Amino acid sequence: MAKFCCFRPSASRNKLEGSGKGESGVYSTGTPENVRLFSYNSLRKATRNFTPTNRVGRGGFGVVYKGILRDGTPVAIKSLSAESKQGISEFLTEIDMVSSVRHPNLVKLIGCCIEGNNRMLVYEYLENNSLANALLGPRKLQTFMDWPKRATVCIGTAQGLAFLHEEARPHIVHRDIKASNVLLDKDLTPKIGDFGLAKLFPDSVSHISTRVAGTMGYLAPEYALLGQLTKKADVYSFGVLVLEIVSGSSSSKSAWGTDLNVLLEWVWILLDKGRLLDIVDPEMQKYPDKDVLRFIKVALLCTQAAAQQRPSMKKVVDLLSQDVDIDVGNLIRPGIIKELNCTSKPPKFRQYRGNSTLRVDTPSTGDSHCSPLSTVELQPR
Repeated sequence: MAKFCCFRPSASRNKLEGSGKGESGVYSTGTPENVRLFSYNSLRKATRNFTPTNRVGRGGFGVVYKGILRDGTPVAIKSLSAESKQGISEFLTEIDMVSSVRHPNLVKLIGCCIEGNNRMLVYEYLENNSLANALLGPRKLQTFMDWPKRATVCIGTAQGLAFLHEEARPHIVHRDIKASNVLLDKDLTPKIGDFGLAKLFPDSVSHISTRVAGTMGYLAPEYALLGQLTKKADVYSFGVLVLEIVSGSSSSKSAWGTDLNVLLEWVWILLDKGRLLDIVDPEMQKYPDKDVLRFIKVALLCTQAAAQQRPSMKKVVDLLSQDVDIDVGNLIRPGIIKELNCTSKPPKFRQYRGNSTLRVDTPSTGDSHCSPLSTVELQPR
């Protein structure tokens, strides 16, 4: 597996033979041929001096801008915050990971920049931004997605994850699968991005004990509790993502039913009641009940309490792609981790398919309204 680092290696890092000098005049070590080095000035010009109107997103450690290179190529430029010391490790990890893997459902890394405190990654530009904006964001930013498009997004994302888990060498666990890290091109083809938290998984390793990192609402309970990371943590996160795609609702900004349950918790309640289709996004007026039910059941398989009972991502691809019956009668409901969700705006209620199924949207700005999402349940029920 090729390794690449824009920084001068520290004494603790293994030395890499050879060095190259990019257009920025900054030396790199072990630079792969498919990754370019950009000067800060060239990226500043590409983004029109990083104008706010070119801002297309924000990650955990910086801002993402749209830029146009001198040859007319549109790109997405991820700028690491100069104040973010924690993000340096993630920056290096992302280069190492993404420069060495290629798949239709993974975002392509074009190059990077390191000058002074400026650290940037240059990616292919994807016209429809992230799934978080296109499907779950403010209505003015949304792109209408019928069931065939949503199914394609689920399957494509699963294929990208299956590649990372089974075909990449060493295997890779993403650790932060969520709607904002699934990007969509002009044809709504999904591509997994943001590998800053990813971990390598050699064939001989069954799990890694590590600090817990990721996004609340997508974290597998055993990982959040014990820091025991396996590929099944990604499988759990993917299951939550599928439920978001089916329902058109964010797992972290919505509450369901009279008890204001989180999305995953509400789906397991509906399973007991035989009403799984109640979560389907009312924006989808036509959809095949049988196929949608299969996708919801796959999500339940992925979010089981026992990690070892969750399917591999390769198996998930098969289940999503084939017309098969899925037995969910003996699944064990997972522990649910809920976060505090305080807002300055009153909640918005939205009627779903079932007469008693209400979704409450709670915007995440301000602090005067607090929904009961502060409860933490970590033990399977």
